[in-house]
Amino acid sequence: MNKEKKLVPKLRFPEFVNEGEWDVEPFSEVYSFYGTNSFTRDNLNYSDGDVKNIHYGDIHTKFRTHFDIQKETVPFVNSDISIEKIKEDSFCKEGDMIYADASEDLNDIGKSIEIINTNKERILSGLHTLLARQKTNKMSIGFGGHLFKSPSIRTQIQKEAQGAKVLGISATRLSNIIVYYPRNKSEQQKIASCLSSLDELIAAHTDKLEAMKDHKKGLMQQLFPAEGETVPKLRFKEFEKDGEWVEKNIASIGNVITGGTPSKNDNEFWDGDFVWITAQDFKDKYIFNSVLKLTQKGKNKSRKIPKDSVLVTCIASIGLNAINKVECATNQQINAIVCNVDNYFEFVYYAIEFNKIRLKSLAGQTAVPIINKTVFEGFEIMIPKKKVEQQKIANFLSSIDDEITAQTQKIEGLKEHKKGLMQGLFPVVNE
Repeated sequence: MNKEKKLVPKLRFPEFVNEGEWDVEPFSEVYSFYGTNSFTRDNLNYSDGDVKNIHYGDIHTKFRTHFDIQKETVPFVNSDISIEKIKEDSFCKEGDMIYADASEDLNDIGKSIEIINTNKERILSGLHTLLARQKTNKMSIGFGGHLFKSPSIRTQIQKEAQGAKVLGISATRLSNIIVYYPRNKSEQQKIASCLSSLDELIAAHTDKLEAMKDHKKGLMQQLFPAEGETVPKLRFKEFEKDGEWVEKNIASIGNVITGGTPSKNDNEFWDGDFVWITAQDFKDKYIFNSVLKLTQKGKNKSRKIPKDSVLVTCIASIGLNAINKVECATNQQINAIVCNVDNYFEFVYYAIEFNKIRLKSLAGQTAVPIINKTVFEGFEIMIPKKKVEQQKIANFLSSIDDEITAQTQKIEGLKEHKKGLMQGLFPVVNE
């Protein structure tokens, strides 16, 4: 792109409408790269040390866009690791950008954080990271973190990535992208402040969501008997005198149907409208649809599973469970429990969820974990004798799940709102 080309965002704060076009420059004219290290997790600890180290894995999984050392949990470099040869300018400074240079996911390659507060602590940029520092401070602290999450910048970074199974980006290739910014730092700060406040709102709602999930988990530990026990710690009053729960194997709870896959070489079986469920369709408690579908001929080749069965993955990703809300078929990874009249399918779903860890342990340590149908049918869970108690527990947990779903949707709505703002607040670069 021509260095002199200018850009204007679609969305601009009123006080900056007449500020003119944004400046566009090659990354290499705005940033310089500094040294990083290759310390592995084995070289780090969370107990003590004089120097902290930013690992690329933490950029991918937990660090905020704006990295504040007082708000993040960062490991120390082990005291027996020498850092004498590390140059002083390799220690992080406020305003630095740190990029993860490796990822298995294109969406995460070059994922970045901006250092906004070091609290005068000594911090290094570690394994599989790139450390970039502005040459002349053209951007105010806080702006860069959001800039490198903007759609056009992310697209450029993804185009520069190399590799097959594991993608990588080098300092040289990152230098190929162009960056853009308003010359007025007050506008930069206004954009950063707007997006940061939205990030804080999303973080607060995410914390609330995690608290709700923890609350549900704690309740389940009380609503179901602990291992070796026959009654739960917490019971609805009307059932307190109903005695012990009973241990039943899956085969006695309902009929188990193991799915199968019609020949992928026969086009007459595929691209119809009959739901055929695989592990990729397990995203929520209820499954209404599937990515892949069967034709009538494909349906006739499959074992049909009635609505409101409990579906459990028993190969590879063991322990995923859901309830199908339409008649369907599944692949061979899934066992479906078609509950008999004495057992409430919603309760069985939660009983499987409660016992997920114990279920997974049946697979053993194999290259591809598997629980065959016979072993699955023999798996035992505790169940109240009365179906009405099963329903009361399931309805109670379902109401919590409804709240969790609503909270999840609220977060997704905020993320979509932020995505729209990002698309408006940052210009689109046409190469």
